[in-house]
Amino acid sequence: MRNYKKATAWSLILSTVFLASGCGSSTSSSNVTEKPQESAKANVSAAPAASSQPQGSKLTGDFEIQYFVGGYGDAWWKQAIADFQKQNPDLKIKESAGPKINDQMKPRWLQGNPPDFVYIDGAGSNTRQMVADDQLMDITDWLKDAKNVDGKKITDLLIAQPEEYKPGKAYAIPLVFGSWGTFYDKALFKSKGWQAPEDFESFLALGDKIKAEGNMSPYIHTGVYPYYINGGLLDPTIIAMNNYDTSIFKRINSLEKGVWKSEPVMKSLAEIVQMRDKGFIDKGSPALNHTDSQSQWLQHKAAFIPTGIWVESEMAKDVPAGFEFGFLPSIGQSKGGKFVANPYTATVAIAKKSKNPEAAKAFVQFIFTEKQSKAWAELSKAPSNIKADLEGTNAPALTKEAAKFYNSPNTVVAPEIVIPEELVTARNNATIALTKGEITPEQWADRMEEATDKVRAKEKK
Repeated sequence: MRNYKKATAWSLILSTVFLASGCGSSTSSSNVTEKPQESAKANVSAAPAASSQPQGSKLTGDFEIQYFVGGYGDAWWKQAIADFQKQNPDLKIKESAGPKINDQMKPRWLQGNPPDFVYIDGAGSNTRQMVADDQLMDITDWLKDAKNVDGKKITDLLIAQPEEYKPGKAYAIPLVFGSWGTFYDKALFKSKGWQAPEDFESFLALGDKIKAEGNMSPYIHTGVYPYYINGGLLDPTIIAMNNYDTSIFKRINSLEKGVWKSEPVMKSLAEIVQMRDKGFIDKGSPALNHTDSQSQWLQHKAAFIPTGIWVESEMAKDVPAGFEFGFLPSIGQSKGGKFVANPYTATVAIAKKSKNPEAAKAFVQFIFTEKQSKAWAELSKAPSNIKADLEGTNAPALTKEAAKFYNSPNTVVAPEIVIPEELVTARNNATIALTKGEITPEQWADRMEEATDKVRAKEKK
């Protein structure tokens, strides 16, 4: 999924892989778990018998795993770690996990005392920034020939290959495959006689009807976490406005001067302004976090929301009876244009200052298997980044809905925007200011160019 030419291949792969859903942030314990967990009880119907550990020296000593607990939950992690522990009884495994684990562990990373293995996901985590800060191990040479516990080459099993944060170098491996988009209640639309929009023109027309009813906003977003509106609305629109040429994301990732002021970006920002000025965006959006805004959307206080396919799993306890999740990869394309799917991956990595790198590598070999891909699908309700035939797994309806788009020739799959944390923050702040009417698109672009200049200068040092 690194360029447009691979979109067709991606669709074929996803026809079998994209059969489960979930990502983002949710809740579990916010505490740091210090002891190995017992295997989670689950019916992983598609998983074959456990693979045996490859021959080699016995793993011993302390081994610490850090993982964020969000919309995917922690059931898979607990089961995978417990199974890994059983195969390595002389290894003392410590789990550092929770929805706030990124903030809790940050001081240790800064002090040079990190865990051995890290799952990079959720607020406060950024793979590119960790690479820039020299916190992750260069696994380029090892990964080239690394095989999993089943004897299969790991890179051959990956849907999305590792991002090259530095030319020719690998520091992290994508474990999760998800997607941003715009979501709605299909049951509500059926009852109202509304048709899901296929482009920005039809979205605006429907928005006028929704607003005229007076009891719900056309659109709500997670203002506290504006990367939701960036990922679900702005980014796919940029690709559409660039005539579906996905290389503009490569220009953004390479910090190209002037890219934030390019025509595709400015046209995309203009659409957000149009939505704002028509009163389509819920006025409470800037003060809400992701779960609050999603709760209001589930209660039909808003018709559309930008989020990820993990939303069904994340909000499972709050979904009203009869609610039917609907998914649109994008809404910003021009009439007659294609949909644009904006993917989201979450990576795993080994700390450069890992005290037990051999155990960390062995854990990578243990989890990057078809068995674990199926287990992830069952327990996390999400597609992993590992190729596997998930037929027979319990696929949520939302994932099946999303798969229809990914398998369609009318959908272009974009690469990811992977920018340093300073730029993520700058973009989030600029987008919020834009939706509130505090700045113009030109000022948004000025902010981003200035922030990018600073990052570019810093990276040259």
